[in-house]
Formats: sequence, structure tokens, C-alpha cells
Amino acid sequence: MPSSVRQKRVAERIQAEISGLIQREMNDPRLAMVTVTVVTVDRELAHADVFVSTVGDETRQKEVLQVLNGAKGFIRREVSHRMDLRRMPQLVFHWDASPDKAEHVSQLLDELKASKPPSETEASATDDH
Repeated sequence: MPSSVRQKRVAERIQAEISGLIQREMNDPRLAMVTVTVVTVDRELAHADVFVSTVGDETRQKEVLQVLNGAKGFIRREVSHRMDLRRMPQLVFHWDASPDKAEHVSQLLDELKASKPPSETEASATDDH
């Protein structure tokens, strides 16, 4: 069984290779601005969960996953040719909602900052004038 360090290295390499394929070699306009955010590989190096993200609504998310799942064989074959693995893991594409969640949290924090009352020291300084 491979070490956790090897698992991580394989996952990072798969992420880099798939990112490169999507950005430079797959000439599908539906994959514009798609980012491979994380890849995790199981202990046996048999399955790789590939998390992707892009801007857009739920329809865009479904379209991107549909395109990637349709091209799964091509992607797996291309990545396999570029990596020196005995067996290329099966790829499973997932939507990564964490960038959307991070944006939402950022908006909430900005709203809190905007609605925050002045601190007591600022209030007493303005009362003295």
C-alpha cells in the first residue's frame, strides 16, 4: 500500500495534469474558467475524487460536470500517458461548493463591518469635539 506522502503526490500530479488539459488542450467552451480545486486519491490509488469549480449558477454546474463526465475516458487516458503509474485511478468528478461558501462568508463579514456601530473610544472622541 502506498504511503500517505505518495498518495498526496499522486493527487497533486493528477490535479495539475487535469488542470492543464482543461485549460490548454480541451477546446470546449463549456469548460472555460473551470478550476480543479482539489483531488483526493484513496489508499489503493484506485479512485480519484476530482473537485471542480467555476463561476455560474446551478445550470452551469450541471453542464460542467456533464461535460467532464462525458470526457472522463479521454481525460483518464491523457493523464495516464503523462504519469508513470502502474494503474491510473478511476476519476470521479464532483462539484466543489467551497468557493461559493467562501464568497458568501466574505459578503456576510462585509455586511457586518458596514453595519457595525463605532467603538466606544471612537464615540467618546467624537463627543469631546
